[in-house]
Amino acid sequence: MVFSGRYSMHCGDDDFYRVVAENGNYIHGVFTTLWQEMGGRFTGGVREAVVPEGAMLLHGTLSPPLSEIIRVVNKYSNNVMTRQLLLTLGAEKHGAPGTVEKGIGAIHDWLRLRGLEFAELVLENGSGLSREERISARHLGAVLLAAWQSPYMPEFLASLPILSVDGTLKRRSGGGLAGRAHLKTGSIDNVRAQAGIVLDERGRRMAVVILHNASGADSAAGEQVQNAVLGWVNSRP
Repeated sequence: MVFSGRYSMHCGDDDFYRVVAENGNYIHGVFTTLWQEMGGRFTGGVREAVVPEGAMLLHGTLSPPLSEIIRVVNKYSNNVMTRQLLLTLGAEKHGAPGTVEKGIGAIHDWLRLRGLEFAELVLENGSGLSREERISARHLGAVLLAAWQSPYMPEFLASLPILSVDGTLKRRSGGGLAGRAHLKTGSIDNVRAQAGIVLDERGRRMAVVILHNASGADSAAGEQVQNAVLGWVNSRP
């Protein structure tokens, strides 16, 4: 891999993760390395197939609780984990194996039970990296209000980045709402989004949704637009 360009010392440290191996080779490499670190020997390969009925289970482990998983997903916008969560939802609700279609069906079922059916809603791949997915700002706000009224609201709110404090919002100022806004971010080329709950200067909690689609929306100028909207929300009479 070759990198070129300038990186100012004033920008501080940053992390940039990319997996360059194919899925099978990556899994094989990770497994082999961990197995050998634990003192084992492994000279086999990897193949994709249905697990035989007579296969012997060597080891099992429990997943961390969902409250911990969504904290990593939301704080740091982990798209791979988001997609895995969608597949798990599909498998749990409609039977294994998990598929994107089953996961999307599970989400629609959850929304329908709560009266949250939106004609414009489009779900595609379970991550934030899609140009096909659609929802209106008003209806995303309705989902946030339903989450606020949920018995699991504290866990959900705690999973969102805190403006100017942590996660993807650690370096954002945000219209005078530093430390008083829990917002999920999202961006792809020419798209920038923020949605969550803010505590304004009068002590009121508000659901805020900003979906910004325009040339350069993912630039610093787009961030300034979002900060201006947050500032307006914060200072409303």
